[in-house]
Amino acid sequence: MNATVFSEPLKTDRLVLRLFAENDLDDMYAYQGLPEVARYLYRPPRDRARCAEVIGRIGQGTHWKEDGDSLTLAVCRHDTPGVIGEVMVSLSSAYAGQAEIGWVFHPDHGGRGYATEAALALRDLAFQQLSVHRLFARIDADNTASVRICERLSMRREAHLIENDRDDRGWGSEYVYAILAREIEPAGTD
Repeated sequence: MNATVFSEPLKTDRLVLRLFAENDLDDMYAYQGLPEVARYLYRPPRDRARCAEVIGRIGQGTHWKEDGDSLTLAVCRHDTPGVIGEVMVSLSSAYAGQAEIGWVFHPDHGGRGYATEAALALRDLAFQQLSVHRLFARIDADNTASVRICERLSMRREAHLIENDRDDRGWGSEYVYAILAREIEPAGTD
């Protein structure tokens, strides 16, 4: 697949967001293989082979035309090599301009604002370049760190779904947060 969106890395004050490459396998496996990371994803931790498969798919980018098209970006710090996590946006309805945003980070990099910084950059990319009308996030109700990120993205809680998903640990509940393109303040306004 030849990607038609996102060809240049996205840079923030401290981070670079870019497509995954084959040599990111060890870094991805370092966090995707952790049970505490998979805990809120309703799936088991990924093994090394599954991480390699995922990188092979997401490293190509996306056309961003059809339902299910997805853009997943490796998040790297400017000052040190390696991938510390990932952010993704997935087109849930091309017709309605609806997309889901998500993030997964290595716990060693938690509490420093990296996930918020990367998610803000991806939120802005979704609205400004991908023509998203409504961006939403589905968050496990026990995942307080991700709830705070949604709030920092100026997303509102639209739903609390009770025992709507299940994994080997049992039933889980989730929140749905969302924001519309018109609700984002243009840069430089107070």
